[in-house]
Amino acid sequence: MSELKAQLTSAMKDAMRAKEKMRLGTIRMAQAAIKQREIDERIELTDADVLSILTKLVKQREDAAIQYRDADRTDLADTELAEADILRGFLPSPLSEDEINALIDQAISETGANSMAQMGAVMGWLKPKVTGRADLGKLSGQIKARLN
Repeated sequence: MSELKAQLTSAMKDAMRAKEKMRLGTIRMAQAAIKQREIDERIELTDADVLSILTKLVKQREDAAIQYRDADRTDLADTELAEADILRGFLPSPLSEDEINALIDQAISETGANSMAQMGAVMGWLKPKVTGRADLGKLSGQIKARLN
């Protein structure tokens, strides 16, 4: 069992003991998403796989919160944001702008990229190092700006 899955299981037990319904429900939802992928693909997920699932779940919660706010449903938006915060507790700390810039510089130099044609190589080099720690959409924009 991956370390992150074990951490989720332990947190679920703690939430059950403390009778924290919101936290418990959110952790169970995350575990269900992980289990679903394991069953669908018939594999045991690694920490990197679990990390990508948790990142995706956080992004979904944030997007839903924006839509709820646009529809004047602040109660539902607050719930989504609270769930995102709970899930963020299992993600590694985000990278600072300086760290991101240093990684982009390193990726460009190691891949030898000098135009937009090599952007895929740069993203491929960066993705495993920043998953769960940086927004890939923003990262892509920063790389485009450097390669133009």
